[in-house]
Amino acid sequence: MTTVIFPKMAVIGCGLIGSSVIRAARAAGVVGTVAVADASPEHRQAIVKLGYADLVTADVAEAVTDADLIVLAVPVLAMGPAAAEAASGLKGGAIVTDVGSVKGSVADALLAASPDHAFVIPGHPVAGSEQSGPDAGFADLFNRRWVILTPQDRTDTPYQDAVHRLTAFWTALGAQVECMDAGHHDLVLAVTSHLPHLIAYNIVGTAADMEEVTQAEVMKYSAGGFRDFTRIAASDPTMWRDVFVANKDAVLEILGRFTEDLQALSRAIRWGESDKLFDLFSRTRDIRRGIIAAGQETAEPNFGRDRNKP
Repeated sequence: MTTVIFPKMAVIGCGLIGSSVIRAARAAGVVGTVAVADASPEHRQAIVKLGYADLVTADVAEAVTDADLIVLAVPVLAMGPAAAEAASGLKGGAIVTDVGSVKGSVADALLAASPDHAFVIPGHPVAGSEQSGPDAGFADLFNRRWVILTPQDRTDTPYQDAVHRLTAFWTALGAQVECMDAGHHDLVLAVTSHLPHLIAYNIVGTAADMEEVTQAEVMKYSAGGFRDFTRIAASDPTMWRDVFVANKDAVLEILGRFTEDLQALSRAIRWGESDKLFDLFSRTRDIRRGIIAAGQETAEPNFGRDRNKP
């Protein structure tokens, strides 16, 4: 028999991740009442029509009233303001978490905005797609994916119990949970997510700006590699703008290393150093095989399923 972990959950912001959290939690039976706050009238209309929330409002404080778990699923730079709006409605012992892919600056913002009687546990489900909006979510988005929590450096029993409850929640949604230092998280994600998105945006923009190649030709003759870049580059521009602003130090550090490696690759091509090219391509193929072996292949799930059903 499924145990309800959080009698009331409030989700602030209901795009792909927020709506997927609701669908997954409902499917797992680990939440009771669900309240949603979203600033967009169009989103609120869609959420009401989809029927997966008990309360839909524009008022964040109203949504979080009596909530045991508050999930902030807004763009990274909006996390602090959203937490500030929620502060007056938070009850003692409420857990405040988020789903942003930047943790250092977000953790600081959440702690600054939240009252002492709430437990702030920043988090990041490493899952997603280029789709967005309340109807984009699906219940198994987090299945076999990693959720990284970056708890405060606290050893008191109430806080540790809150971390265990949040871990149990994500585990019930099918995720694997790991705790990590916020700064280390931001460096890791700069390598695995942020820089790849930056490269994708740039290469698709380069193709679009080339005078020698028409956009019609780009679309007509796109090979698999370029199609993959366009999928990544189709991600929510507001979300990714915020990520690069909020995690600029880690991104610039990794971008500098990448630029050096790219220059070395350019020299190898220029001088016909085929052994260097072969060695690099062999090493990177092994990494790809390791990702597949670890179950982190990101092929789009749920083809043929009606995602509009909770």
